[in-house]
Amino acid sequence: MKKFLCALLTLALVFSLAACGSNNDPTPPASGGNDQPDQSQTGGDDSNDTSGGETGGDYHIGIITGSVSQSEDDRRGAEAFQAQYGEDRIKLAIYPDNFTEELETTVQTIVNMSDDPDMKAIIVNQAVPGTTEAFRQIKERRPDIICIAGESHEDLPEIGSAADLVCNNDFVSRGYLIIRTAHELGCDTFVHISFPRHMAYETMSRRAAIMEEACKDLGMTFVQETAPDPTTDVGIPGAQAYILEKVPEWVGKYGEKAAYFCTNDAHTEPLLKRLLEYGGYFIEADLPSPLMGYPGALGLDLTEEAGDFAKILAKVESSIADAGGADHFGTWAYSYGYTLSAGLAQHAMNVIDGKSDLQDMDDVAAALQVYSPDAEWNGSGYTNATTGVKSDNVFLIYQDTYIMGNPGHYMGNAQVEVPEKFFTIS
Repeated sequence: MKKFLCALLTLALVFSLAACGSNNDPTPPASGGNDQPDQSQTGGDDSNDTSGGETGGDYHIGIITGSVSQSEDDRRGAEAFQAQYGEDRIKLAIYPDNFTEELETTVQTIVNMSDDPDMKAIIVNQAVPGTTEAFRQIKERRPDIICIAGESHEDLPEIGSAADLVCNNDFVSRGYLIIRTAHELGCDTFVHISFPRHMAYETMSRRAAIMEEACKDLGMTFVQETAPDPTTDVGIPGAQAYILEKVPEWVGKYGEKAAYFCTNDAHTEPLLKRLLEYGGYFIEADLPSPLMGYPGALGLDLTEEAGDFAKILAKVESSIADAGGADHFGTWAYSYGYTLSAGLAQHAMNVIDGKSDLQDMDDVAAALQVYSPDAEWNGSGYTNATTGVKSDNVFLIYQDTYIMGNPGHYMGNAQVEVPEKFFTIS
């Protein structure tokens, strides 16, 4: 397995961005037959200009995300990219919150983007169920449109058969690294919170299996708890109320040396809120970000820090320390959902303008780093653990983990070599 430090891109981008309608709304930073996956790390090539700026041709790019209530970071990244390049160039849409029950609406929302004769690329982040079918319909009518899926909820071989490019968080490596980090922080128990719909996804069930095996290796107890699915009749309020009610019980049951992980964004804020009150550890969110759950849990107004992730992280970290949570809570320094929405759109633009290759991991990483200029990334190509087939258009990526303290510190996870056996666990 090859690991290397991603090139740091010194970016002199000056974005004139409008507020996106939220106190926690960030805008782009001014600074810029082997089952084991290929561990080639993502990285940027400084010789390529992938930082945006002048674009060639008069074309449109579409970005479809969830709503602010379901996945705020994803939406804010899309809005920031639109603010950067203009509403006349960048078209946005939102799929239903209850996308599992409104599958046809979800598919049609995505397909409708292809009605625009100037549309050249469509990005869906998160690529919820229905994205594969939508991409197939788009390719039938408009094969010229580049279809990109960010953080797919559908099986990766399935979405990879319809999309031109898929980028997901590295659920394989992170399954091990999150447990390793919890162990290094002194945790003895790991509590995994999810629900049947998520556990039916290969990415999430496989990660949970890796987490359980890592706990065995490191002498920790692995526990699975079930919480309501926010896309069911209980909705987001009901799902969040459940977490608020149950966390005190869980802390009493598992102790203050337990680390917690939830697979759903909507569960994150109430989980953090209660852990800060009752004790426990939180290594990083399913889709990590200093904006994922922390502002709401801490009651922070980040209006003045909007667009500057260094300042956002510093304010969140200071509040964590003030609440007595130093060295118990972690994140990625730059929002994954935000970076993925904006970065994949940037990559699509670079490809259309002839600056990048669509399925080149280095070019993908360079576009992501426009929105995470100081981040250390690692990643791999996706290999199906059952068939051993490696996909050329599905990439798994992750940032180093930052533990907030006084002072905080990176865990160096981007440089850790994950034991080979974890790449074949399914």
